[in-house]
Amino acid sequence: MTKKILPTNKGEGHRKRLKDRFFNNGLQGFHDYEVIELLLSLNTPRKDCKQSAKLLLNRFETFQAVLEANHESLCEIEGVGPANSLGIRLIKEVADRYLESKIISKDVVQNPKELMAYLNHTLGHKKKELFAAIFLDAKNRVLTCKILFTGTLTSSSVYPREVIIAALQHNAAAVIFAHNHPSGDVEPSKSDIQITRKLFFALKYVGIVVHEHMVIGSEGFYSFAAQGLMSKFNTQFEEQQ
Repeated sequence: MTKKILPTNKGEGHRKRLKDRFFNNGLQGFHDYEVIELLLSLNTPRKDCKQSAKLLLNRFETFQAVLEANHESLCEIEGVGPANSLGIRLIKEVADRYLESKIISKDVVQNPKELMAYLNHTLGHKKKELFAAIFLDAKNRVLTCKILFTGTLTSSSVYPREVIIAALQHNAAAVIFAHNHPSGDVEPSKSDIQITRKLFFALKYVGIVVHEHMVIGSEGFYSFAAQGLMSKFNTQFEEQQ
């Protein structure tokens, strides 16, 4: 009897090689499109995902932008569909929660490395400006992280009253502020400096310390504390008392 030969998926060997590479070395050496391709393959059992992965990168331009894309935009790409859109959106939210969980209860003033990883992931590649607060206890351990304001930041769009209410709700003794510049340029604007000074004074009056304000960009960050601005604000506050 002649043995029947079943047809095989020509991309099956390629997909197996991608998986083997991942199991052996993680994502080391992977191109961005290969990471996306591997992710798409989880919800696309028997179809080559390389072309769809490249289409995603062509459309959104960067790996980070693919993860940030909304459901409707992702589904417009050939070969993606609702299931793969769910997978992409889910992996981004899981990463956000994972990085946040790593800094909860940690002293991020003395050990800022994990905080920077969280802020770079959460703010570094956003297309809108986001203003975040990291609320700390009396030992500078993270209580929670909150996005407080969205959109172009001006002295009239960031409300000290709302920041104070949020800080008191979380019983915060101190706070670190951070916001992103979608342009990538981390140099603070005049408005950034005015906002920080206003918040520093408002929180100081209710006994809450502002340790830092960081401007996050795609290529780095600017630290108000490292540049001496927080000390300057403290001196100005004391001179007014």
